[in-house]
Amino acid sequence: MGNHDNQAHRYTAQGQSSTARLAARAAHRANDKAPTAIVIGGGPSGLIAARRLAAAGLRVTLLEQRPHLGGAVGAHEVGGLLLDSGAESFATRSPIVRELVEELGLGDQIVTPNSYGSWLYLPQGACRTPSTGIMGIPGNVSDKSLIPVIGKSGLRRAQLDRLLPASVGEKAKTLGELVRLRMGQKVLDNLVAPVVSGVYSTHPDKLDVDATIPGLRAALRKHGSLSAAAAAFRSAAPAGSQVAGIVGGMNQLSERLVEELYEAGVRIVTNFDVIAVDRDESTGQWFIIQRHTTDGENTPLYADYLVLATDGPTVARLIGPHVSTALPAMEPGPEVALVTLVVDAPALDKHPRGTGLLVSEEATAVRAKALTHATAKWQWVADAAGPGRHVVRLSYGRGGEDARFSEVALADEQLITLALRDATRMMDVALTRSNLVDADVVRWRGVLPASTPGHRDRVKEFRERASELGTLSTVGSWAAGSGLVVTVKDTYEQMDRLIYHAAQDWEGVTSPKVATAK
Repeated sequence: MGNHDNQAHRYTAQGQSSTARLAARAAHRANDKAPTAIVIGGGPSGLIAARRLAAAGLRVTLLEQRPHLGGAVGAHEVGGLLLDSGAESFATRSPIVRELVEELGLGDQIVTPNSYGSWLYLPQGACRTPSTGIMGIPGNVSDKSLIPVIGKSGLRRAQLDRLLPASVGEKAKTLGELVRLRMGQKVLDNLVAPVVSGVYSTHPDKLDVDATIPGLRAALRKHGSLSAAAAAFRSAAPAGSQVAGIVGGMNQLSERLVEELYEAGVRIVTNFDVIAVDRDESTGQWFIIQRHTTDGENTPLYADYLVLATDGPTVARLIGPHVSTALPAMEPGPEVALVTLVVDAPALDKHPRGTGLLVSEEATAVRAKALTHATAKWQWVADAAGPGRHVVRLSYGRGGEDARFSEVALADEQLITLALRDATRMMDVALTRSNLVDADVVRWRGVLPASTPGHRDRVKEFRERASELGTLSTVGSWAAGSGLVVTVKDTYEQMDRLIYHAAQDWEGVTSPKVATAK
């Protein structure tokens, strides 16, 4: 949502009189026993929240600032191919996303990546990624395949992890600090940082341990070493690939969710930016002012329940005036740019770097933080592209950089030129403008959570303050964490709480299981 000043009170004063509004709402409730809910934000959490509320019997309106829905689980057309513009897979460590996909009738479209493996791009060049436990942390520090990545001295230092007392690193605030203390700088720089930066666009030194890998500290205490803890996480994961996708792309998930919402009678409004939120003190009903992004027309909306499925700073701006004490500061997530290249390059048919590469921050020869060779990773993309034509996607926005001075700030054409150069170096196959069929740049801001130290505590405090309002819920990756698994799980939990309380006040609302609604 846009960065506008909260003008709720001014707009309320200019709208209907208090008496008129009360009368209108009384008539509304008399005519229909079903309560109303507004969901602000049409990304994955907003779509899932609206679906959950509609299924429980609420009358739902979903508002989205952009002309399209799906957020980071969306689509774009590049070179005649319909491709994912954001997330291209989901983690399989939990069945929750798979179950959602199956509920939406897409279960037979679930696929796993090709087994070509991934690579790392280090200062010394590209090398195959060794098997690791979790987030790049080695689960076996005796594995000789680690030597090309961290060297013999790096391996010896990593092996000290097994000899150190479990108390070493137990008070580390960041993931980077924990890995450095237990396994040394080489493991951090060449294994953990590339993986973590690829997921969070943030260096491990700026990531809260508990927010990034919940349960890691407990596993370290239980098993006595970080490597054993990482191995335990890996063994607990389901057999086979750690990720899966959908034929046609993850965007199919958003498309099906939207279709279901229309079928359920959800009112969907796009191209409107919510600029103010107010609340009637006498009735508790929410009053939303939205503005058309093109013509500037202001439109008021009323609802009994409100769900904010936007980024953290926007949530704080909209509801800050309505809580008893000041909300803790909510940091915006990092800015990311995704460059998708469609190229004619038969030399890539041999997938020289497997399914893609993650880049060490120490590797200054390239500026991308990751590259996905989509036609090597997903068979459906290869089939759609045809022989000799390839889809390569590079992401920019390395952790710790000021976006104003990073590659994210470059113009689209400049980014595309940089992506061709980086892809050439990373894949060791010459890619120039003459190979380029088409390209597209997608920029994301506030999609990834700001998982800095203390972030989980700030989110917890934020939600506790907001819960004072009773009829409000907040969802989104800024609160849940990175990835569809945690986003879906968190959205379900928050909606079940809201629905449970709605069922106490309204006939016709189907209450979820009490266990999930507490």
